[in-house]
Amino acid sequence: RQGIGEPSVYHAVVVIFLEFFAWGLLTTPMLTVLHQTFPQHTFLMNGLIHGVKGLLSFLSAPLIGALSDVWGRKSFLLLTVFFTCAPIPLMKISPWWYFAVISMSGVFAVTFSVIFAYVADITQEHERSTAYGLVSATFAASLVTSPAIGAYLSQAYGDTLVVVLASGVALLDIAFILLAVPESLPEEMRPVSWGAPISWEQADPFASLRKVGQDSTVLLICITVFLSYLPEAGQYSSFFLYLRQVIGFSSETVAAFIGVVGILSILAQTVVLGILMRSIGNKNTILLGLGFQILQLAWYGFGSQPWMMWAAGAVAAMSSITFPAISAMVSRNADPDQQGVVQGMITGIRGLCNGLGPALYGFVFYLFHVELNEMAEVETLGKASKPNMANPTDESSIIPGPPFLFGACSVLLSLLVALFIPEHNLALRSGSHKKHSNGAQTHTHSPQAGGSDGKEPLLEDSSV
Repeated sequence: RQGIGEPSVYHAVVVIFLEFFAWGLLTTPMLTVLHQTFPQHTFLMNGLIHGVKGLLSFLSAPLIGALSDVWGRKSFLLLTVFFTCAPIPLMKISPWWYFAVISMSGVFAVTFSVIFAYVADITQEHERSTAYGLVSATFAASLVTSPAIGAYLSQAYGDTLVVVLASGVALLDIAFILLAVPESLPEEMRPVSWGAPISWEQADPFASLRKVGQDSTVLLICITVFLSYLPEAGQYSSFFLYLRQVIGFSSETVAAFIGVVGILSILAQTVVLGILMRSIGNKNTILLGLGFQILQLAWYGFGSQPWMMWAAGAVAAMSSITFPAISAMVSRNADPDQQGVVQGMITGIRGLCNGLGPALYGFVFYLFHVELNEMAEVETLGKASKPNMANPTDESSIIPGPPFLFGACSVLLSLLVALFIPEHNLALRSGSHKKHSNGAQTHTHSPQAGGSDGKEPLLEDSSV
């Protein structure tokens, strides 16, 4: 094998850590460049850029997953990391090209799909959840540490150094894949597929969505995921910008906020989630998580003081238990050979939200005239001021964060739908999906790629 040693989970862990560490460093410089490039409609353009990237990722993920089953994981790891990190040096070279390339890079911004397929190749089924947890925790750790480092370096030495450092980390990740990562898909698994064309059903991103309505319980679960993840995806794309420009957080405070909420989320998804699943059951854990999410979004929407954001951030950490609980319910009630199909449906829904959510948030900010003034004014006016208000008498002076209230209403509908999900879903074990799974089962490792994506961490900034 090319690479160092046998393929292992640790190879996947290093790839994920370096990629998202590079992007985390850019949290502070990105907010500055975004506002300088689009001073008039910052939130709207931010939403559209991330929306285009998310939709392109949704459309391309099944095809890249299917091709990696034929040509191996390593080449596609290299491809996805390279194109995901390609925009980084352009931030200082040409901001317009930077945002254009970010949008287009969505075609290949599916590193997690390939990483989880890599892990599935080299682990036994009983080891897989632990391995996925390790990858997810590493991802969270990169986002907990890198924004604070980037904010400090930006303050002390300027944004240019941060961009150079992030570019260096990205190049290190590419070099690590080229030189150290061995191929996880054995040669003997591939010759059967070399001459076979990729079926369009397997590469069709809408294939799993079309199957959703064929089982009422799966339909309820998917509607719950859609209504709850749509505001979450939009929040990830704009919230750090919102904290900095609307609430008046400094770049250092934004970095500290990310770190604290990230640590609390890791604790919630490990310790708290396990206790709740054992004590109140799977369905009640989902309902509790949705309740926390409603409270968090409402608090973000009406909150205008920094302490309110910190309190809502703690609630947000508790709301991160929702999706792991949903994944556990699906995994527990589906047949072993149907895990990839059913989890893939949920993954398709989340991928769609990654495109629609940011665009929706940007559009709602635009409708309510929540715009930004000059960066200097934000720094000097003080935290109690409202530098975002173009007109203090409009709706935005009453509701600082309108999109978050729209999100709270969406999650409330999700909670009402989740009430009708049966606790023990025997329907998923019926043969209703088996007749539809042939296309998704064409390649041995495709279901694992889908199933693994269903377990992607909630902290993920999916636009990256």
